Amino acid sequence: MSLTESFTGSLAGSRILIGISGGIAAYKTAELVRRLTERQAQVRVVMTDSAKAFITPLTLQAVSGAPVSDTLLDPAAEAGMGHIELAKWAQLIVVAPASANTLARLASGLADDLLSTLCLASPAQLAVAPAMNQQMYAHPATQDNLAVLAQRNTLVWGPGQGAQACGDIGSGRMLEPMELVGLIEDYFTPHAQPFAGIKLMLTAGPTREALDPVRFISNHSSGKMGFSLAAAAAHLGAEVTLVSGPVTLATPAGVTRLEVESAAQMHATVMAHIAEQQIFIACAAVADYAPKTVAKQKIKKTADRDNMVIELVKNPDIVADVAALPNKPFTVGFAAETHDLAQYARDKLTRKGLDMIAANHIGLADHGFNSDTNALSVFWSNGQTELGLANKSALARQLLTLITEHYNDRS
Repeated sequence: MSLTESFTGSLAGSRILIGISGGIAAYKTAELVRRLTERQAQVRVVMTDSAKAFITPLTLQAVSGAPVSDTLLDPAAEAGMGHIELAKWAQLIVVAPASANTLARLASGLADDLLSTLCLASPAQLAVAPAMNQQMYAHPATQDNLAVLAQRNTLVWGPGQGAQACGDIGSGRMLEPMELVGLIEDYFTPHAQPFAGIKLMLTAGPTREALDPVRFISNHSSGKMGFSLAAAAAHLGAEVTLVSGPVTLATPAGVTRLEVESAAQMHATVMAHIAEQQIFIACAAVADYAPKTVAKQKIKKTADRDNMVIELVKNPDIVADVAALPNKPFTVGFAAETHDLAQYARDKLTRKGLDMIAANHIGLADHGFNSDTNALSVFWSNGQTELGLANKSALARQLLTLITEHYNDRS
């Protein structure tokens, strides 16, 4: 059976409205629509005026098998209000690509073109697939807009990371069509909620250890793996508390986020809330050491000093302290290694008294820090398994499935 045949019918009967805003990634949306119709989804397409500069309505009509809409007031529609008809028809609205401008319009509740009006007038679930220049994505205004949308339970899918049409490299690429198809299939698939009634805490991102009011020691962690786990755990029914270091990621829907800077702050925050948790996942890349003293003023470079010695002291070990509690939660650690991964991971599992540890090889391409994909070697007291290279959202669901099995065995 071919790959196409194996998926045929997986979205049969689902009504999906695809919104296309202006951006070079619009060319990918034709493939997305084709793959959805291949799975027997009913697909309608709405385009903004700027989207038509990148791909023609005729192309989308050909792959969707339905007329493409781009006008707010449609004389051919019943009562001249085609936007209300489409708004009532859709079960899921996916804006792909979602430009920075479109995200701002949606966050502000504007309704002055067909796409923004549909999103405001429809009770359907809204999902956005951001696509823009990496600097535009990182801008606080865009991050604020994404946070507002996430708080309204909008699904934020992506963005990916890599080379962009403008020549920049970074976050801002629209997810590939098949990644979006997988997320759409996941949305329409009824899910059991194995974590219903479970309180789960996890840490994510880096910590920053201050040298002076200007400088700090940190690492390359983006927080993507931890945030993917938080989103997946909430989707599976958990009451999720996310203790996050400084990252530029939107808070997943249904997740309580507590922000910290340093390892000491993360330790204090975790220990203040850990007693009520049943599961703890230490995904953050916590600095092992911090400067012994923090200068009150900026340390100046002087002509007579070519070297500077900074004395470091060991930071508290968050995951070990959680695992040592008398009534500890099911405790999962992470290990980011450049070599001898299995040896170091198993040693950490035993030495820190963990129930499970997920290790990734950060020396390999497309693995670990800042990547949108990862692979994990997962170890527990009497076993191990490999989770192959995958998008971090998919990998998060696989890891949580393992945690569910072993948590239930322990309880």
